[in-house]
Order: sequence, then structure tokens, then C-alpha cells
Amino acid sequence: MLINGNDLLSVANSHDFAVPAFNISDWAMLLGIIAVSEEEDSPLIVAIHPDELRHITTDAMPSIVRVAERAKVPVTIHLDHGASYEQALLAIQCGFTSVMIDASMLPFEENAAVVRRVVEAAHAVGLSVEGELGTIGKTDGYAEAGSDDIIYTKPAEAARFVAETGVDSLAIAIGTRHGLYPSSLKPELKLDLLAEIKEAAPLPLVLHGGSNNPDDEIGRSVTLGINKINISSDIKVAYHRAVRGVLEADEQVREPNVVQPPALAAMKVVAAQKIHLFEAAGKASLY
Repeated sequence: MLINGNDLLSVANSHDFAVPAFNISDWAMLLGIIAVSEEEDSPLIVAIHPDELRHITTDAMPSIVRVAERAKVPVTIHLDHGASYEQALLAIQCGFTSVMIDASMLPFEENAAVVRRVVEAAHAVGLSVEGELGTIGKTDGYAEAGSDDIIYTKPAEAARFVAETGVDSLAIAIGTRHGLYPSSLKPELKLDLLAEIKEAAPLPLVLHGGSNNPDDEIGRSVTLGINKINISSDIKVAYHRAVRGVLEADEQVREPNVVQPPALAAMKVVAAQKIHLFEAAGKASLY
């Protein structure tokens, strides 16, 4: 069942759970993520950022839409970290049902202006928009976006941003980073700040950089008001580590139907653990 992001996340906001947003970058990963979501009876956000979209191409989008429509659980197809109005429009035109416009590196007024323009376009055709206020950190060159130093979201500014832009959900900065943390960097979330932001802006809140963070902190963030958590690195590492294992075990292996099943199985284990951590298992029945 394909729905827009607002319809998906409003239920999560009302029932205190977080929907996993799993980034996919190939067809097998898409089918695996749909399968594990159905097995766990969990709503799903299929997240695709511009680099991933360039890889799979917009030609794949009609097929992705059809798979989402046939899914036994509610699915939103979401543009992750759209960097411009034009990217958001492209996503709207090719079948996404939710778009993120990330202008968080701009000053507040410029960020709000860009987001407001995307909101006007998306809402005109019944789609939802995610904005971002504050900056997510980054750990390596693979990170979708972010800054070396985290700029934490201020509760009063969050309330003002939501009022001025009309966004349906808001990605906030409370201490996460994109990518996988090196041993020299300890992940730590400002959960007290999260509670203050939720009180000031009680719409669905989003946590980017959800991979590689301590489970207890992530679980606590869900109880305090996070309703969407982005997971990319954790599932991709599991997937490609298994691929490497298969290829290294037998250099003659060449058929995808031999290489990919172990990779999908490994990815699904990680995804299922996230679904349960986010309290999303069994929640598809709420839609």
C-alpha cells in the first residue's frame, strides 16, 4: 500500500513509535526491505537520496512504485536529502510520495524560504515534505550530508520553522552523525533537548544518522518523540559484507541468485532488529 509521508508519520506520532526509513540502492535491496517489513508487519519508508537515484535512474521508479503499491504494509517512497527545489520537483514527477528538502547548511531565513517553496509545490499535489533544522554530523566521505561540527536544533527555532514553512515532518540535530562512527568518536544523543523540541514542535520528528548509535539511546529517542529514523550504513554494511564473503569463498561464483540471497538474509537481520527497536513491529495494522 503506497501512501504519502504525512499519512504514514501522523499515525506514528499518535501511537509513539518510529517508522524505519531504509535507504536502498539496488533492486535486490528494495525487495529485501519490503519482505522484512511484511514479515514484521511494519510500516516502511523506502528512502532514496539523489546519489542513489542517479545510480538506479528514474527509469526504475515506475517499478518501485508498483512494488510499493502491492506491498502488504503501508509504504512511503521518500526522497532523502534533496538538495534543491529542482531535485524535489524531479522526485515529485517520477513517483515519490514524500520529499525531503535539506537546506540546513543555510542561514535560518534562507533555509525556511527554500523549504516553503518545496512545501507549496508538494502540497499542491498531495505529497508531504520533510525539512531539516540544525546540522547532522558526518563521519566520512560517504555521508549524504552534514558538517564536521554539529549545530544543535533550538526548540524555539524549531517551532518558528514549522510555522513559517508548513513542513509535515522535521529532521532535528540532537547529536547523530551520518555514516559509521570511528573508534575515536563516541556517539551521544542530547535526549533532554529532544524532549524540549518535541514540546515546542509536536509534529513528527526525524532522526538522521541512526546507524551505529547505541540501542538504548535510539530506543529512548522513540519514547521521547522521534517518529522516523533513517538507516543506511548499517544495512548496507551487512549486505555488502555478506556479498564479499560469498565472492571470497568461491571466485567462480557469478550468478546473482547465488551471491545475493546470503546478502539479503544478512541485511534483513539488521533491518528486523531496527524495526523492533523503533517499536514499529506489528504497527502496520494501525493503517
